[in-house]
Amino acid sequence: MSDAGAVGFCEGRDWLFSPEPLTLSPAEVSQLERLGHPLRMFQQGCDRIYRRSVKGTLPSWIAGLLDSGKPEWLIKAQQSEDLRDVAPRVIRPDLLMTDNGFALTELDAVPGGIGITGWLSQRYGAEGYRLLGGAAGMVEGFRSLMPSGGEVLISEESVDYRPEMEWLVNALNGAGEGPWGIASAERFEDSNTSDRLYRFFELFDWEAIPALSSRARCRNLTPPCKPHFEEKLWLALLWSPSLREVWDAEVRRSHLQRIRELVPFGWVVDPIPLPPHASLPRLEVHSWQQLENFSQKQRRLVLKVSGFSELAWGSRGVVIGHDVSQEEWGAALSAACEGFENQPYILQEFREAKLVEHSYFDPVTGSQKIMRGRARLCPYYFVNEEGNINLGGCLATIVPADKKKIHGMRDAILTVCEAGE
Repeated sequence: MSDAGAVGFCEGRDWLFSPEPLTLSPAEVSQLERLGHPLRMFQQGCDRIYRRSVKGTLPSWIAGLLDSGKPEWLIKAQQSEDLRDVAPRVIRPDLLMTDNGFALTELDAVPGGIGITGWLSQRYGAEGYRLLGGAAGMVEGFRSLMPSGGEVLISEESVDYRPEMEWLVNALNGAGEGPWGIASAERFEDSNTSDRLYRFFELFDWEAIPALSSRARCRNLTPPCKPHFEEKLWLALLWSPSLREVWDAEVRRSHLQRIRELVPFGWVVDPIPLPPHASLPRLEVHSWQQLENFSQKQRRLVLKVSGFSELAWGSRGVVIGHDVSQEEWGAALSAACEGFENQPYILQEFREAKLVEHSYFDPVTGSQKIMRGRARLCPYYFVNEEGNINLGGCLATIVPADKKKIHGMRDAILTVCEAGE
């Protein structure tokens, strides 16, 4: 894989290569192939709940919570009629492989890895592996977003991902599609005539991108300027007792059941005092302060920044309770409570990824070795202009067994997934 630099594999941002994809069982493949539609329905349900809250047919606290810390113009844009029913058209869940099936820890509206997954799929596909999505699935999936071509806008905050998106754009143009281009989000001008744009930056970075406000209500900008989709809060609100009937009304029962099977139970870390007789569900405590005193065994919990922050991606805003000292845990909870008004956090039950074994090339000697580690799968679902949902490919990240957080790191294997027999 001598051309790995084309998608961003370089000193300081390199991973381990494997001689083969990660093999999934037929049951696992079937689950992934059928998951795109329920996820799409969940996202659309989230959007309807948000809009109903804005309209006043649901409690106003829902929209108020999701709007926390956002500039007024961006709130108005996502509430506008121009963006009614518009949702992200690339759907990527983060799925841990556990002994009890998949666990969904994030639903990324602006996912990285599209180009890397496409590049890896081409390499392994050329060797005859039966890949999820096929050898060209990622490129074809991205093309389906804007069949006549478009422009990918990348911010400086996302600059590490530019090489893989350049590879993707070149692959699209090389196939005779397009034209496709790539541009700096910061230098993009209102006068630019491009009417189909892919936004490869998160909305918390809005101050660095002058042209964003003029395009905020554009339906041909995907993902749309609807920051509530970038909030992990939805994964906690899914479990809110006060919203149980709302979810039942907005999302089909079978789809809702599937999502709840995947998403760990969670809470919004809201410091508002509870009535004296009340307690936090499942935690059986009356306040977050009591949670600070949990033992290490009790702290099998994960604290996360919800979104709209540079800490909300790459595991930078994640604290795993039983992996830190009680003092660090208490400080993290206190900070989450103190910052609630502008930067909400969620808490989730910890799900442990199971142990897997996979081969990789030693980066020094080139010899093959076996890693005993834990895996996260990232399937990419693309929604075309007709609303059809297709699985383009699936990236697997495998980290050493002693790591609690699973993300791209120097000692992680990055590969794609194949269908086993």
